[in-house]
Amino acid sequence: MENIGGPDLIEELQSTPVTTSLAGVACGLARGVCRYFAAAGYGCLLEVPLRSGRRADVMALGAKGDIVIVEIKSGPQDFRTDRKWHEYPEFCDRFYFAVGDGFPEALIPGEVGLIRADRYGAAPIRDGPLHPLAGARRKAVSLRFARLAALRLQVTLDPPGAGM
Repeated sequence: MENIGGPDLIEELQSTPVTTSLAGVACGLARGVCRYFAAAGYGCLLEVPLRSGRRADVMALGAKGDIVIVEIKSGPQDFRTDRKWHEYPEFCDRFYFAVGDGFPEALIPGEVGLIRADRYGAAPIRDGPLHPLAGARRKAVSLRFARLAALRLQVTLDPPGAGM
């Protein structure tokens, strides 16, 4: 079973920025993806740190505990230089790439899901295959998601350095 608690996790989650480093096109695509999943009843977080040390661009948690990771690709060059995406499916039930208009869909491998997005919304082009997580991994990922959401909310309510 994975270590899901302890001071290292707290420090990691507390050091996670409340604002995203996604910029420009990627930020707009992430907004549209989150709108799509929110309308489907999911809660979304941006830039979620994973146990592997990577960060998922968008992680969505469904009402039944299903976990989706979406990797945002702002353009073909962004996809071509990405060597880390193969690590994400082990942390979710479904994995997708989200791309904007004009992105050549043929670049995206057929074994993953594909979402077309803009800053206003998104639509699935094809679903990612379902690979249900093992119970212990699901619990660990879900707890990290919940704690990260709570810590980010706490920072908005009581920013560090605001003093008393």
